[in-house]
Amino acid sequence: MRKAMTRKKIFIIAEAGINHNGDLETAKRMIDAAACSGVDAVKFQTFTADKVISRFAPKAEYQKRTTGTGESQLDMARKLELSVAQQRELLEHCRMRKVAFLSTPFDLDSVDVLNGFGLKTIKIPSGELTNLPYLRKIGSLGKKVIMSTGVSRMGEIKKAISVLTRAGTRRREITVLHCNTEYPTPFSDANLLAIPAMRGELNVDVGYSDHTPGIEASIAAAALGASIIEKHFTLDKTMSGPDHRASIDPAELKAMVASIRNIEKAIGSGIKRPSPSELKNKDIVRKSIVASRDILKGELLTEENMTVKRPGTGISPMRWDYVVGRRAGKSFKEDEAITL
Repeated sequence: MRKAMTRKKIFIIAEAGINHNGDLETAKRMIDAAACSGVDAVKFQTFTADKVISRFAPKAEYQKRTTGTGESQLDMARKLELSVAQQRELLEHCRMRKVAFLSTPFDLDSVDVLNGFGLKTIKIPSGELTNLPYLRKIGSLGKKVIMSTGVSRMGEIKKAISVLTRAGTRRREITVLHCNTEYPTPFSDANLLAIPAMRGELNVDVGYSDHTPGIEASIAAAALGASIIEKHFTLDKTMSGPDHRASIDPAELKAMVASIRNIEKAIGSGIKRPSPSELKNKDIVRKSIVASRDILKGELLTEENMTVKRPGTGISPMRWDYVVGRRAGKSFKEDEAITL
């Protein structure tokens, strides 16, 4: 007998990222909005801009579109930093709102900051997947690891997982997120079938970090077996900053969470069998062998004097060949169910 599939609850992360624009109170309001939507965690970004970005680093094209070209990527990022004290406040605010606090460290010192917070999970961004010293440090912590895989090939992902495991992280504690780093990601580039493909080849849990417009791709990813869904959100898409336009608002976030929870219920066990809700319809929709005209006792039952009609409370039409050719043990009125 085939065993039923067992699935853990999909872990939904509201990616606040840098959409707080460096303002602590905005960040707290984002936590409030995310908690009201029913997410499991709110994720921020931990970094010191000068340790992460060279003064020669250009802005990404989407950053130029959303923030202009009048400042460097470094100058832009400096305005989006949160201090260690501010992040600790956000950690406490998440606890008060009963959602998990997560953050992505972008430099080695930031890894130490988050480790000092006592976080059980560390999130690795796509851009650090090829950062060997960084991966080794996170791997040595022995925590749960969520790793985004944008702009990566399968071989690079395998190498990163190998670095983490050799450094001390257990493979079962690693979840990789299929991801595309374009903001927003065109639907034609979402490639959601990578989710089951990665799960089969990497032998780890696989989730989805969604940068497409709207919520459809996240819902589809849930149906494809994603164990984690991460989605950027903002309080207001018209706010200034690089990521707001590619994010969803609180109403969309709430709708996404509700849809994913419905998908979880709909996926089921994988075993084809009648559900409890439909069993009452079985006899209504199926049919039985009935008399197509009045039949006298002792008359031969034939294809001419029998037919098939609802309800399915009598002899199943699957026994048609067994019934044809037998003698009627009693008289039947037209439409009466045949009995033997």
